[in-house]
Amino acid sequence: MSRLTELFGVDLPIVLGPFGGLSSVELAAAVSGAGGLGSFGLYGYGPDRIATTIAALRAATDHPVAVNVWLPRGDEVAPADVDLAASRTALAPLSAAAGVDVPAPPSAFLPDVADQLDAVFAARPDVLSVVFGVPDAATRARAHDLGIRLVGTATSVAEAVALEAAGVDAIVATGAEAAGHRVSFLRAPEDSLVGTFALVPQVADAVGVPVIAAGGIADRRGVAAAFALGAEGVQVGTAFLRTRQSAARPSHRAAIAAAADTSTVLTRAMSGRLARGIPNRAVREIEGRGTIAPFPAQNWLTGVFRAAAAANDDGDLLSLWAGQAAGISRLDDAVEVMAELRAGLPG
Repeated sequence: MSRLTELFGVDLPIVLGPFGGLSSVELAAAVSGAGGLGSFGLYGYGPDRIATTIAALRAATDHPVAVNVWLPRGDEVAPADVDLAASRTALAPLSAAAGVDVPAPPSAFLPDVADQLDAVFAARPDVLSVVFGVPDAATRARAHDLGIRLVGTATSVAEAVALEAAGVDAIVATGAEAAGHRVSFLRAPEDSLVGTFALVPQVADAVGVPVIAAGGIADRRGVAAAFALGAEGVQVGTAFLRTRQSAARPSHRAAIAAAADTSTVLTRAMSGRLARGIPNRAVREIEGRGTIAPFPAQNWLTGVFRAAAAANDDGDLLSLWAGQAAGISRLDDAVEVMAELRAGLPG
């Protein structure tokens, strides 16, 4: 029993990365059932959908589960704040390729975070993790009053120190190798691209709460290295995204399976925020046109054709999120991934 396993009530200090838009109840339940902490990303979910999702997680497993919420950075735009004409024109060929028209903007691009948190606390998951910021005192108090463990996410030592000062129970130190969005909040993400090997020991030295290493960990070797660097747990994304239990489309899983060490890029093309994934037609054309709306407007615009692409399994038009360890993400079953990762744990 380690501090982290006791904190989360799990057998193994292995956490599933919460994929915004790519989480599945099946995958979270498989990881939790195998002794780790299954996670589910709630990006874009309204209160009713949050309640339904957490109920489904509870029905799928009697083991602890985590959910993840994006905190506002303060730079998000609302539909009334931005003229989307140029971006709609730039994305028109991709929308046409997907066979869809871009509708009029909604009244809001994202649900209100306060409403999301109210729904989370009403459903009472075991763990709440947050990205893109520091939870305020009210959020911390509500979580702890309900017995919900609170996890923050840092891309730098300064962010980790800020999270500990805010009273989180554990910190994910996520290196620049990781898949998906760079969740920096104190400095621009381009100025916070610290690799896992450098980040984890410095965060472990700077804070007293348990540190969970993330980024570039896909097999037993990465797990062993993370613990040697001072982590007390690992968070793994791409290796699980590659499995049949994830919500990734077959073309996405195939792209991960075919990836090499240099197959991923950092791009704002798909969402307006910096993220790591495998470049495809959509990324190349958007970057080539040089017209990218701010977040979350860009994410809503590309989401129109991405939804159609997901239905048709068209990998050229999807967000192919993947980390730099995609090339060693070789297993297609979540339980087998858990067994591989477990083999790297100390003792």
